[in-house]
Amino acid sequence: MEKLIITAAVCGSVPTRQQNPNVPYTPSEIAEEALRCWRAGATVAHIHVRDPLTGEPAFKQELFTEVSERIRDASDMLVNLTTSGFNIQADNINGARLMPLTLKPDLCSLDVGSLNFRGRVFINPPEWVQDAAARMRDAGVKPEMEVFELGHIRQAADLMKSGLVDDPPYFQICLGINWGADADLDTLLAFKARLPQGCQWSVLGTGKNQLPITTHAMLLGGHVRVGFEDNLYLSRGVKAKTNAQFVERTVELARILQREIATCQEARSILGLKAELSTGR
Repeated sequence: MEKLIITAAVCGSVPTRQQNPNVPYTPSEIAEEALRCWRAGATVAHIHVRDPLTGEPAFKQELFTEVSERIRDASDMLVNLTTSGFNIQADNINGARLMPLTLKPDLCSLDVGSLNFRGRVFINPPEWVQDAAARMRDAGVKPEMEVFELGHIRQAADLMKSGLVDDPPYFQICLGINWGADADLDTLLAFKARLPQGCQWSVLGTGKNQLPITTHAMLLGGHVRVGFEDNLYLSRGVKAKTNAQFVERTVELARILQREIATCQEARSILGLKAELSTGR
């Protein structure tokens, strides 16, 4: 079975310190959480940025730049920057969403398809998805195609057929998000059965679903995403102190399940990314 890639989604745009006082807000805090996860065994950092004072969602180039540089100066971790437009205020939201490409991350999230989300509609029009995929391809940035419903896989497959996604395509299956697909084994199996042949795939589960759904994914040969963006509790009633605790638990489960953990260089190879010199793992 392929070695396991662990992605750490360390803050997202929604969790607050009122919900868990350990949620990072500043660029230095976000980067340090990512580095803790790297030291624990994570190979990819999925990055959102926040207003350093208020913790409100932000989408500022200088914040993304600082986080990315801090991570890269201290590790060989793969940097995955969000292109979610859910909280962007701009005249041209779709154009603004692709600003992270200018920072040359290893990956960028690409939300494939629209859905009802957090009391609003998360709009990802087909023409924007196609343009974003083309611009990521031209920039040499791997799209992490986030799919929330089964139909989103069909849309992603169309991108592949059009030559807009380089091999191997990489899917992030997002389960348990209101009002998307359920986070249970039957749903995960339905997604896996419809994935294009030869792709790489990862799974996230929200809240209490994180542990069981990522465990199922490990058994099925997929990769996993853990962290504060998706879940603030290490166990029932116990708030996690760091994102690294989720990574440490995942590494231990992988050991029990006899699934080896990928290094950053191995993760690059698995995802078809250019190799870089290791800085110490």
